[in-house]
Amino acid sequence: MTGVTSPARAPRRTDRLRKAARKGPGAGLRTALRRPRARAALNDAALWLLMAWPLATVHDVPLLLRVPAAPLLALAAALSRRAPLAAAAVPAALSLAATPELFTSTFCPALVALSFLLGRRAEHVRPSIVAAAVLCAAGLVSALTLPGADLWDWFTLVTTVVFAAVLPWLLGRFRRQQYELQSAGWELAARMEREHRLVAERTRLRERSRIAGDMHDSLGHDLSLIAVRAAGLQVSPGVDEDARASAAELRQAAADATERLHRIIGLLRQDTTGLPQDAPGSTSETVPELVGRTAASGVDIVLHQHGTDVAPETPGALSAPLPPMVDRAVHRVVQEAVTNATKHAPGSRIAVDLRREEDRLSVRVHNSAAAYAPPDAVPPAPESGSGTGLIGLDERVRQLGGTFRARPARDGFEVAARLPLTPGPPSPTSSDALTGTSRSQEELAQARRRVHRGVVNALWIPAAATAALAVLMYGFQIYTSHASVLSRGTYDALRIGAPERVVAPSLPGYQYDEETRPSGVPPDPADSDACRFYRTATFADSPLYRLCFRDGRLSAKDRVTRDRDDR
Repeated sequence: MTGVTSPARAPRRTDRLRKAARKGPGAGLRTALRRPRARAALNDAALWLLMAWPLATVHDVPLLLRVPAAPLLALAAALSRRAPLAAAAVPAALSLAATPELFTSTFCPALVALSFLLGRRAEHVRPSIVAAAVLCAAGLVSALTLPGADLWDWFTLVTTVVFAAVLPWLLGRFRRQQYELQSAGWELAARMEREHRLVAERTRLRERSRIAGDMHDSLGHDLSLIAVRAAGLQVSPGVDEDARASAAELRQAAADATERLHRIIGLLRQDTTGLPQDAPGSTSETVPELVGRTAASGVDIVLHQHGTDVAPETPGALSAPLPPMVDRAVHRVVQEAVTNATKHAPGSRIAVDLRREEDRLSVRVHNSAAAYAPPDAVPPAPESGSGTGLIGLDERVRQLGGTFRARPARDGFEVAARLPLTPGPPSPTSSDALTGTSRSQEELAQARRRVHRGVVNALWIPAAATAALAVLMYGFQIYTSHASVLSRGTYDALRIGAPERVVAPSLPGYQYDEETRPSGVPPDPADSDACRFYRTATFADSPLYRLCFRDGRLSAKDRVTRDRDDR
């Protein structure tokens, strides 16, 4: 029932209250803040306060936009972990709603912070690049289509995107790659510890196997001697029937003990080797039988055999028998490679190739990439698996004087071995025989390259974007300067009192300065509503042509000189 505490729970609850009282009044808060969710919520709240602070202190956007901006920024802070791209789009949309130039002192801090978190938390790069390109393209379209907008607004938008979005995003990507490098270092250190523990454990198990062998040899010998002496005592002529029966029982007990010791030591050796054991009954199995048995289980596997001696009754089968050790090594190589392929690349196509030459045999097992994965499958970690199977194969092939190689291929994985048909001295041990290079060194080098690439990108991308924008702006400046020149002939042809609709088609497409009135020019005539200024030459800031209109007609025209150019 509600409100009733069971007698068993009451003492435990009392103990918890006493412990909390001893820790102090802030113990509960400290305990809650240690939880990951509580820390994440606190960090999101701090992020929202940082982004919402300009709403109360900066007033460069209308109040009608600042009021809904507060909850939208709170939503962006909440989405910054699960959907960082959508979170970064919130301040960008608010800035576009305020001005087509995108730059606002109110929303720029939020855009910078969320762009940094986008680079830090997003796994993929392409969506962020596409979003920045779409934003710049939308700004270009609005600059060309919206009334009152021009390309200078688009230049400001691109500059804001580069320095308020792209640059923080690059810094976030660099921080992410730096964290991955640190994680890779700790992961490699943990892997080395696991490998050291594995080596120590294998050494102990190997020693136990040696001890088991010594026990088998010594105790088996002693028990055999006991059985022999009991048999001699049993047939001795001076022994009565009871003594013979006892001797017979002793001999049988010694034989039974020897057999049990043999079985126990065999099990002990099997449990302590740490290496994959051959399947029972597989010692006489050939490679074609192994491939056929694997294909019968539904694996896409094919066998190719090439050699100088091919049995006519069985196409593709090598007729000349192989040396027993070589035959067994080939079988183990194929068996281990097929097992690894079916385990780590389910659904892949496996190709087994045997090629016999005059003095050696080559075996190659290649599997393609995984064709499918179960819905609940988890990709194996790089350190998963002890790798003792491949190590054992390398040692087996090396002892026969051959070479062994197992490494990733361009479209899958490949295991290959070359074995001499006549016994030879063992091949020298190679630490890179299994993978070509050290996996830890390769992964660490890749992580370092990613961090280096992140630093370079954080430097050259903003610099290149700024240079390209500067060239584009300078080219547009030259174009507008040329397009704002009013020729002398057109100026002389203009008549005072002509309607503006008649005069406008003959005027240049751009004015000297459409945003502000040029400084240093004489005051406009009193009987004019508005005046326009045009250049007399492409790069001339003075003198300028001034055309004034009143009531839709040309009321005055003159050639003015800016005062600052006369001083």
